[in-house]
Amino acid sequence: MTTEINRIARTESLFRDVNERIAETAENLDSEDAVFVCECADAGCDERLPAQLDEYQQVREDGVRFLVAPGHEESEYERVLHRQREFQVVEKTKSRRLAEAVEELDPRSDEPTSVDQASEMK
Repeated sequence: MTTEINRIARTESLFRDVNERIAETAENLDSEDAVFVCECADAGCDERLPAQLDEYQQVREDGVRFLVAPGHEESEYERVLHRQREFQVVEKTKSRRLAEAVEELDPRSDEPTSVDQASEMK
């Protein structure tokens, strides 16, 4: 199980890093939207997701949330928070270990997330 969790976290984090560069480039070009890559657990996924930059930034406000193509969610580990025709926003839920792994790999990891806030409440 740990190997699978590490694989999922690395794959999703790699796609998220690509999207961070896409968002930075779009912002530098004063664009309001961009075409992002699906941040799902499938390393072979090549889905492209058009989204507004502010929509992407909302997803990135929490390190356990990802932008994925419809149907690409892993129901064992995540739930769909928001659906649009072009993409879904998913959040890691069932595996605390997976949530912690993706947060650790998050380039914005110094920002508080829902997992951090939930830990503080305990």
